[in-house]
This record gives sequence, C-alpha cells and structure tokens, in this order.
Amino acid sequence: MKLSKMSKNELELYSFTDLAAMILKEEKKSLNTSEIFKRICKLLDMSDEDYANKIGDFYTTLTTDKTFILLDDATWDLRDRHSVQVNLEDDTEDEEDLVETEKELDDELDDMASEDMHDMDDDSVIDDTDLDDVDDVDDDDLTILDEEELD
Repeated sequence: MKLSKMSKNELELYSFTDLAAMILKEEKKSLNTSEIFKRICKLLDMSDEDYANKIGDFYTTLTTDKTFILLDDATWDLRDRHSVQVNLEDDTEDEEDLVETEKELDDELDDMASEDMHDMDDDSVIDDTDLDDVDDVDDDDLTILDEEELD
C-alpha cells in the first residue's frame, strides 16, 4: 500500500526508519536526509519545530541502521539495492619495491656500522666484561635524589 493512501494513525505505528525505507522503496531513487525527513514530517503532520528538533536524531538513526547506505553524493538509499565492489589489485610490484628498498637500507646500515667500527680506537670499544659488572649492583647501594639535588 502506498504511503499516501495510509491514514495518519496507521503511519504513526511505524518508526521513522521504517517510513524512510518505505519512502525510498516508493521513490525508487536515493534521497538526502532532509528530503526524507520532510516527507516523513508531512505524512505525520509534524510542525517545522518538530522537524528542526528531530532531524539530528533521524540522521543518527540512518547512520546506525544497516538498512540504509550513504552514497557518495550525500544521499541515502536502501543497502540491498547496492553491491559492494572489492578491488583486488595486484600489489606484487609494490611489495617487490619495498623489499628492494629494505635491502638497500640494510646494506647502507651495515656499511655505516663497519665504517664506524674502523674509525673507533681501542679505548672507545665496549668490552663485554665491563657489562658483567652492571649485574653486580646491589639495590641497597642506590640512592634516591630530589630534583634540587640533581641541579
């Protein structure tokens, strides 16, 4: 049955989202939030004040209801009229470029590290035996300093 043929009492039994879905089915095209809600207000004899007070909640309901989909042109339509397109491009070239770049960076880092090791004198090289002494620190030997003492 067409919405225009229904009585106000019958229409009031439906939620705003039900009415919006019915409007979109009858129109067979997408509509923006304002157009849909103006039609609902007209069907239910709601005032302009009601429109202004409730359109925000109506928009929120549309965004959370899985029945509707917001299209690129800022209009709403029924989700079941639209299919989801998944674009599975071949990204192997990008992955190969990333792997190549990663290898180049690793090689550069290795070169830099080996140059740094050649530039160091024997005194600047950390001896592994020096690190063993760190484990021997006793908690009782630690002192807590105030910020004033740090200055």
